[in-house]
Amino acid sequence: MKKRALMVVFLLALMLVCSPAARAAEGIDVALLYPLSGPLTESGKRMKAAYEVAAEIINGSYDLPGIPYSKTKGIPNLGGANLVLTVYDTQGSPEVGKAETERIILEGKAKLIIGAYQSGVSKPSSYVAERHKFPFLCGVSSSAALTERGLKYFFRVAPTDYHDSVMFFDFMDDMKAAGRNVGRVAVAYEKTEFGVHGAKEVQKRAKERAYEIVADVPYAYKATDVNAEVLKIKAAKPDVIIHATLFGEMVLFAKAYKDLGAQANANLSFCGGFQNPRFAEQLGQDAEGYMGSCTFAPDFIQKKPQLKIINEMYKAKTGMDLDGIAAEGVTTLFVAADAFNRARSTDREAVAQALRTLELEIETLPGKGVKFDKNGQNIWIASTLSQIINGQYRVVWPKEWASAPMIWPMWKK
Repeated sequence: MKKRALMVVFLLALMLVCSPAARAAEGIDVALLYPLSGPLTESGKRMKAAYEVAAEIINGSYDLPGIPYSKTKGIPNLGGANLVLTVYDTQGSPEVGKAETERIILEGKAKLIIGAYQSGVSKPSSYVAERHKFPFLCGVSSSAALTERGLKYFFRVAPTDYHDSVMFFDFMDDMKAAGRNVGRVAVAYEKTEFGVHGAKEVQKRAKERAYEIVADVPYAYKATDVNAEVLKIKAAKPDVIIHATLFGEMVLFAKAYKDLGAQANANLSFCGGFQNPRFAEQLGQDAEGYMGSCTFAPDFIQKKPQLKIINEMYKAKTGMDLDGIAAEGVTTLFVAADAFNRARSTDREAVAQALRTLELEIETLPGKGVKFDKNGQNIWIASTLSQIINGQYRVVWPKEWASAPMIWPMWKK
């Protein structure tokens, strides 16, 4: 009888140790797929810092109203398990991204992949994950085409180029109604998934709303000289220039616009180079007036004071304030935490199903939070326009979010 009782106790203990919650309490591995070398190293490191901040909050205890999992010390329904981050370097390459995704899945440690910064890397990498039926959470890649592929294991938190293009043209409609010249549009874009699809969205909105595209200017990714492109834009005499351009090339364009005397009333950017705080830092006075889509600016702290702590944590790691892309990264890890918590498991199918049914209200971004439609696109996200004014990113549109008067025209003629 005594032996039988001991055996029952032993089996119960073994069941507890082997349960999903007990195993998860040791730590839940999350793979981050980002560029840590190559031309986008600095951007990749900033994203890594954003996820580290989110992990510190989720794994710790912070008084942040409106930020779920900030006080829970881990994932409640998985025994307080911590999220453990491992970063895999894509080098900014689609082929490397695909290979690293395959490696992550075959290693068998990670329970979720988050990545991959560029749309051109997220696209092939997520196809690999889809083939393995492995959940792939996309924080920042903006090509609208990514959530038009019918994938079942791909989920994106950030707004798309479609959403931003609608916002740009809503803004331009407002400017037109105020008697400002915005009818002639130039679009400049890198020849990548991000750039090409961004340009297509601009072209669609222009046609829908009767704006004239006076210059369509693609350029090579990793360009080192954009003078020819700027001269083409200058000759077209646009009222508005719209960019789908990453950081290095955006700096080149800004310098060339000044050196070659280009003129426009406004210069708008999709997510990318303009949003990097280094843009304003490097260009100084020459960055004044540039505008772009924005899901975070320091102004947001005035409306959501709990973001101050998150911003300070990020600034301690990077020396910079959060930007929209970093804030989207922070939010994405909270999405992962909610999925694991509601799944009550790290099983990939359970996690994917939790993402499909997710309704996370969180105060890290404009909009209500995160809810995915049937294609995996967040439909609760919103965006604003920020402008560099006196070296600071200030929200200038829409009116309900604006904190500073807009510089108009951008360049004095």
